[in-house]
Amino acid sequence: MVKFTWFKDLLPEQLPVKQVYGIAFSNDKRVVLRIEDGKYKLTGGKPENVETFEETLKREYIEELNIELEDIYYLGYLLVEEYSDKYAQVRMIAKIKDIHDSHIDPATGKIYGREMVAADRIKDYLNYADLAGNEMIDDALQLAMNNYF
Repeated sequence: MVKFTWFKDLLPEQLPVKQVYGIAFSNDKRVVLRIEDGKYKLTGGKPENVETFEETLKREYIEELNIELEDIYYLGYLLVEEYSDKYAQVRMIAKIKDIHDSHIDPATGKIYGREMVAADRIKDYLNYADLAGNEMIDDALQLAMNNYF
């Protein structure tokens, strides 16, 4: 069984990071979501080489959605406890700088759908069953309101 716990704190140094995902906001208080196999998802992926979290997020948004980001803020992390394994999934927020035409993700060969949804409806689209994911969304919305709007 996998357990998720949300932390707004800084990442502990000894905790490995397996994912960096973000919530990207437009100037009109909407969020872009990636559509894969009919499901709405956040965009992100695994850090490569010595990338910073910000570099990972920027690269993944270009690769998956062809969207440029700016004004990126660290939000926190999900602690994932999977059997005896513990690791972090870092979460960030960002502003959408530019949206380009969709293209093929070089990592998967897929062209993902994307949809702009009202920020206050993001929970309806992502439909997280766990408390941690919903706490993360609440904190992302609050941080965005404080920094972007």
